[in-house]
Amino acid sequence: MNKLYLWGIIITAAMLGATYATVGYQKGGLNGDIVNMLAIAGAVALVIITIFVVIKYVRQMQVDQATGELADETWDNIGEYKNPVPFGWAVMFLGTIIWGMWYFTIGYPVNAFSQIGQYNEEVKEKDAEFAKKYANIKGEQLVNMGESVYLVECVNCHGLNADGNNEVDAADLNRRISEKSVKYVVNHGSNNKLLGTEMPMPDRNGLFNAATGALITDKEIDDVAKYVAGGLKDANSAGAKVFANVCSSCHGPDGKGMEYVAPDIADWNQKLIVNVLDNGKVGAIGKMPAMDRLNPKQKEAIAAYVMSLSKGE
Repeated sequence: MNKLYLWGIIITAAMLGATYATVGYQKGGLNGDIVNMLAIAGAVALVIITIFVVIKYVRQMQVDQATGELADETWDNIGEYKNPVPFGWAVMFLGTIIWGMWYFTIGYPVNAFSQIGQYNEEVKEKDAEFAKKYANIKGEQLVNMGESVYLVECVNCHGLNADGNNEVDAADLNRRISEKSVKYVVNHGSNNKLLGTEMPMPDRNGLFNAATGALITDKEIDDVAKYVAGGLKDANSAGAKVFANVCSSCHGPDGKGMEYVAPDIADWNQKLIVNVLDNGKVGAIGKMPAMDRLNPKQKEAIAAYVMSLSKGE
């Protein structure tokens, strides 16, 4: 037997043995999994085809002599024959192009297995089971669930005690709002549609003091920010007067908001928190992304937990 073929058989056997050892002797082995079996079959086919194709063309280079008409052009006195492309190569090349177009436009998305699709279907099933199981959970149980979800999904940014993290621009959730946040919203306005069905709030150029008829000033912004961040408690403060003359027409005299007009800026409420989780939020300290991977009950539970943090203050 020709030494070239002998070495080909030896290398093929060695590679097939290594392939089998890599998978077969691992914990679980092929495990009866069709995907693993197909992977091994493909590896075997590739090894055999590669080795013997290489042998064929190495052998051909050893014994064959080039024939045909040379092209007129040369590169460093190296010519090129005008031999046509082998028919089999041409068929395989065109077939690969056609198969690739079919695979990427019709075959894979429509007819093939998709891990992402399977994952999405399983998530839907588990969400349905979760929603059914916990549909009627309320009160302390809902708060406890919210704390559990918070510790998994929110703690990295908002901190173990929910007191925020300046390094990642996460808000302190132990209180409804900060002076910095109030000033930012007053100066820049807010598209409160992200918080529900409220109307967009204008920036400072659209906020007038009803008592003076003038645009709100920097001093008035500082005063009202302190008043709102303090929980709207000091009724005799300068900020309370500014709030009454500038903000109460939309947010109400007690800051509890008005449906379809403006959100509650006095206390947390479930609707506001859930809508922030649904849509994310842009504020003074940065942008919070939407929490799309949470299901509705988990968002409701987080809202209950966050609302519980500020009780008794």
